[in-house]
Amino acid sequence: MNVFDEKYRARFEKLSTTNVSDACDFYNIHGATYGIRPMIEKWGRMVGRAVTVKMCAAGETKNKHHLGMNAIVAAEPGDIIVIDNGGRLDTSCWGGILANSAKMKKVTGTVIDGCCRDLDDIIDADYPVYARGCVVATARGRIMEQSTNEMISFGGVQVRPGDVVMCDRSGVVIVPWEHVDEVLAKAEELYDKEEALLAEILASGDLLGTDDKFNYEKMLKKKAKGGH
Repeated sequence: MNVFDEKYRARFEKLSTTNVSDACDFYNIHGATYGIRPMIEKWGRMVGRAVTVKMCAAGETKNKHHLGMNAIVAAEPGDIIVIDNGGRLDTSCWGGILANSAKMKKVTGTVIDGCCRDLDDIIDADYPVYARGCVVATARGRIMEQSTNEMISFGGVQVRPGDVVMCDRSGVVIVPWEHVDEVLAKAEELYDKEEALLAEILASGDLLGTDDKFNYEKMLKKKAKGGH
């Protein structure tokens, strides 16, 4: 078992992306992406470490391999492939062949700042894909893989190989690896507070009184130094 699975996976899987995003905000870490959602509703929460892929426009320089294959080869079981296609909606950068190949390697899923295609094949493989949409147009002659496992931009957020990727139906959040302990601990604290707040609202029916008691609007406010 790797370090992530041993120390962190089960803890992340109890949380939501919103808990983790709020924890990132608490530490002024830019982790929340936008507009990238599961392609079908059944694909819910998933978490793993990033294997990154950057796309660029096709041209005179050619790829030796089908785009995405290098990332699948590099991935370990439980990883998530993160593709930077600059948010393009006019061409695919992931399809059925890649999804089946990644599932064979026990990759957790793929998240795309752009579009996939072959959605029926991907659904048949039950391989989770998060993207901005689906399109029929092939990548061939339109885009190519520029790099694998280098730093990318994804939904407005910096992602490096090994950073933590968390997804659910709300979207995708990225946690830099060097901040995983503090962000996860804060996310757990926020989860516990929100669960207690909700339980008291449901038990008492006193929305405003309970909200005042828990001070929801200030949950992300840091205490002043020396404060209690």
